[in-house]
Amino acid sequence: MPVGRPKTKRDFDGNPPSPGSQSALRQRNQQRIVSVLATGPQTQAELARQTGLSTATVSNIVKAMVYAGLATTTPTTSSGRRALLVILNDNGSLAVGIDIGRRHVRVVLAGLNYQVMQDEATALPLGHCAQEGLDAAERLLDQLLLQAGTTRASVLGAGVGIPGPIDRRTGTVVQGAILPEWVGINILATFGERLGFPVFIDNDANLGALAQVTWGPHGAIENLMFLKVGSGIGAGLIFGGSVYYGHVGITGELGHSTIVEHGLVCRCGNRGCLETVASTSTMVDLLSRRAEGPITVDELVDLALAGDTTALRVIDDAGLALGKAVANVANLINPELVVIGGPLTRLDDILLEPIRRGLIRHAVPVVGESTAVLMSALGDRTEALGGAAVVLSQPHLHNV
Repeated sequence: MPVGRPKTKRDFDGNPPSPGSQSALRQRNQQRIVSVLATGPQTQAELARQTGLSTATVSNIVKAMVYAGLATTTPTTSSGRRALLVILNDNGSLAVGIDIGRRHVRVVLAGLNYQVMQDEATALPLGHCAQEGLDAAERLLDQLLLQAGTTRASVLGAGVGIPGPIDRRTGTVVQGAILPEWVGINILATFGERLGFPVFIDNDANLGALAQVTWGPHGAIENLMFLKVGSGIGAGLIFGGSVYYGHVGITGELGHSTIVEHGLVCRCGNRGCLETVASTSTMVDLLSRRAEGPITVDELVDLALAGDTTALRVIDDAGLALGKAVANVANLINPELVVIGGPLTRLDDILLEPIRRGLIRHAVPVVGESTAVLMSALGDRTEALGGAAVVLSQPHLHNV
């Protein structure tokens, strides 16, 4: 059973300064070393060989990990020479990731070695208020901690994702969220003290982007765009290895870029926004018109995978619109990779192909041709994993 750490008073400010690119690079290099150490103790020379990092870089990161209590070192011999054996510590500390969506809440527990220990989701009623969502998250968290054989005392902190813009100056959900009942709620104040450990609040697309470079196969990508396509459409941006937040944290609101000049009125008040033509809600509404009753997003995906002509047309139109919006961003920031997330990832090339066509058509040729577009490999837990990654990237918590 993991040993819980003693309770201590901590700073509950969930919005520390965003790390610069050098800090983010060090953190990602540390993740590479931790991944190797998770398989067993290694010498520093072996760590350098397996990660491709220089011996000096490995030495500096190991020293920092030892100082933070993440690892211990002991003298040994390797090929007849003196060496330093590095051992990853397992003190039972955990990071929590919480993803609160329009109809669900998901919680993951992860160890300091970036291994997921528990992962589960539960349904929420449509139109739920903040109190309902936070209550459900707390119940699910305690359930998973019980299954893991530990308590809240072992938790370093929780990263919480919300589908809407967050004012990082205050930690408050602002107008434009897909959960209008949450607007004006300060998650840090209402949730942090209640749980008894630090809470970090962020937009779910930002956490999805962070997850791609932390848990996914894209750790070496410096410039990445994560596009979450669901009831709402949002983007998370990685610049120089770090999440880009802009002035007050309101970035990536791609769903409210104008695609059709005189289109439908969007929930934001404007006309012809991307969400009015390419959100899952729009796609489902279009297909439900020919059905006996409303269909679900999963049924939409199943129909497309089965070759249903109408479903394929709806998805193709949405994909082209998404590609046009992506092209506008790609022309501005020139990302190496665009990763698509959300409930449509099972569609794979059925959705990716029209997005790529839209990108190629509307982007500067060299930008369109050099920008890869892929589906997220992290599935439904993408945003929750991003929440856990936020906690694991706070080295000051590891010493508390």
